Amino acid sequence: MAVQKVVMELGDGLSAETAAWSFGGNTPQHFEDHVRRSVPHYDTGHELVLQLSDFFVRDGSVCYELGTSTGLLTRRLAERHSKVRWIGIDIEPAMIQQAQAALARKDPGNVSFRVEDLSQMEFEPADLVVAYYTIQFIPPRLRQEVINKIYRSLNWGGAFIQFEKVRGPDARFQDILTGLYNDFKMSNGYGPAEIIGKSRSLRGVLEPFSTQGNLDLLKRAGFVDTMSIFKHLCFEGYVSIK
Repeated sequence: MAVQKVVMELGDGLSAETAAWSFGGNTPQHFEDHVRRSVPHYDTGHELVLQLSDFFVRDGSVCYELGTSTGLLTRRLAERHSKVRWIGIDIEPAMIQQAQAALARKDPGNVSFRVEDLSQMEFEPADLVVAYYTIQFIPPRLRQEVINKIYRSLNWGGAFIQFEKVRGPDARFQDILTGLYNDFKMSNGYGPAEIIGKSRSLRGVLEPFSTQGNLDLLKRAGFVDTMSIFKHLCFEGYVSIK
């Protein structure tokens, strides 16, 4: 007997099957609204990345945003630092298409967007690499090598700015984080069915590590100097300097 596929409504015009969340399809058209309602202080994090970039880039620098999605943060960084070459990377062609369409409307002249698999691509020497809620979507078996490549690509004194959804350090804390995060989404207008549907769609797609797990990845790659720069419930930001 064939198993009937169930398509779940996730809010913001998005839908998905269990364990089948995708950044393709119609997701790019709805992404910015959806992520702002789903990730606490999403725009605040962007502002923090912009401010931190001042400490690491200089004229002629090459810098990356990994998982650029619609390219919003990459474009803002490029506008802030006009003599720096910014490269936005995403594995999803539909996202890059959306980013390029937005770039055509307002091109600061120092941005390029590319479809690349982070586990396969080679980096140019860089002064800054940003991964804004991106590494959590890389399969755990590939994650260490991606962080290793980021470390190797950075010039001495360069930085890796990373924001991640994280797991609690034990089961009790994880229960607390899950409950509070669900409260946050309900306060932004998502219904219980949409919240459960999104969680089911992300099975095997979004694989967060704990805070310590992320720090261990960075340390094994070679980073010695790492500082926490943001924390709200199960969302964290770090800056690591080579």
